[in-house]
Amino acid sequence: MATSYYDPVAHHAMRQPEKLAAVDLAEGRRLSYRTLDGRIARLATVLLGRGVTPGERVAVLAPNGTDTFEVLFACARIGAIFVPLNWRLATPELAAILGDCAPRVLVYDAEFAERAHALAEAGQITHGLMRGGVDSPYERAIAAAERLRETVPAALDDISTILYTSGTTGRPKGAIVTHGMNLWNAVNGGPLARIGPETVFLTVLPLFHTGGLNVFAWPCFHVGGSVVVMRAFDAGEALRLIADPATAVTHLFGVPANFQFMMQHKLFAETDVTRLAYAGVGGAPTPDAILAGWAARGLVLQQAYGMTETGPLVLMLDAADAERKAGSAGKPVLAVEVRLVGADGAPAAPGEVGELWVRGPAITPGYWRQEAATRAAIADGWLRTGDAAAVDGEGFYTIVDRWKDMYISGGENVYPAEVENALYQLEGVAEAAVIGVPDARWGEVGRAVVVVREGHVLTEDAVIGHCAGALARFKLPHSVVFTDALPRNATGKVHKPTLRSVFGT
Repeated sequence: MATSYYDPVAHHAMRQPEKLAAVDLAEGRRLSYRTLDGRIARLATVLLGRGVTPGERVAVLAPNGTDTFEVLFACARIGAIFVPLNWRLATPELAAILGDCAPRVLVYDAEFAERAHALAEAGQITHGLMRGGVDSPYERAIAAAERLRETVPAALDDISTILYTSGTTGRPKGAIVTHGMNLWNAVNGGPLARIGPETVFLTVLPLFHTGGLNVFAWPCFHVGGSVVVMRAFDAGEALRLIADPATAVTHLFGVPANFQFMMQHKLFAETDVTRLAYAGVGGAPTPDAILAGWAARGLVLQQAYGMTETGPLVLMLDAADAERKAGSAGKPVLAVEVRLVGADGAPAAPGEVGELWVRGPAITPGYWRQEAATRAAIADGWLRTGDAAAVDGEGFYTIVDRWKDMYISGGENVYPAEVENALYQLEGVAEAAVIGVPDARWGEVGRAVVVVREGHVLTEDAVIGHCAGALARFKLPHSVVFTDALPRNATGKVHKPTLRSVFGT
């Protein structure tokens, strides 16, 4: 039986209409819950006028902005499915995604007009709606529309969003996100991150990614807080906003690269970070040097772990444990079960590294129109995450690395994240990543790819010698290559497939 859709913006527009809901820094726009609700209600009418019916898809190709949230909530009110697109993808990659989800409407930023027109000419979209500026077609359409008269009923199991993988290899894979997953994520993560009505959350991660949407923008809307949106992450500007009493940021979440680049910025030493009630980091294992650098400024980063398919939160550190258990991703959140499974499919023995499996009401029901991929990832309700983890005697989990990034050297498992952590302890290292490369004697050995910090000089012998003082011999990189920058995906995580293709031979 269908129930009314869970709509936090409409709820807070009713209870606290003048409360600040969202700030678009690039557009200079500040929206109360009343104003945001009205724009969403009129946008929903606009989408209906372009033939969007329940179950149809509406895609967005745009940098971060409050408009993206408007499309998300407008889709929900008419039973449509929101599909944010990774704007860093090439046009053929975007065409493959649009061919898979077949959206009725593409909302696109003026910056990507040429790309949108190419997709339209290829027959991938039916209607386009350009945003960007007060006189854009998007703004004119909203201004001319009436409020939506009746919301389409929806159940929590109905699809809210499809979040696609990068699409750089093979067929794009769209992870299904339901309305219930969004609700459970707010329940699971909001209290642990101490998110409340007075929260001012700074969004720095891309909104086409679960990190930008759900950690913790959605939980902030859930409780009636305020979401401040950066068009794109910039380390210096983020530090300025953190210190700005007028912006009054209280909460921040990023991947390790965000905190690394802020820490390396010239403004870091003078930035007042004491206004932050919560600073979370996830997406990849965080090197100790980053945790220590922020702790030295008086801010303990609380680590967390999750993925698109898990809603996303699975593990989080409590504030009381963040310093004592630095390096751990914490314990399971409220509505999650976890277990560690060995390569043979049996439970990992105590103290052993195993693949993390997860189940609970926030887990995806599967991938859009890909039954085989769904069956491969989910069995008996358990999602195989593909991440290697270990648990200590107190029940704290540590993400060791991606299972597929592990390499075997002389019969020993080596997890690159552990070696990378050691590399970041070397003063002259600005960025570092490790991959396994073929070796006639050992099967595979490690290769470190290093970016040298400005003003420093490093040699291969110096890097390997440093690691020798911190790691077992079989974990040592056998070679080091130096480069100007590491390849990263849109969220800032190092893209290991590119590393292996460029430096793996």
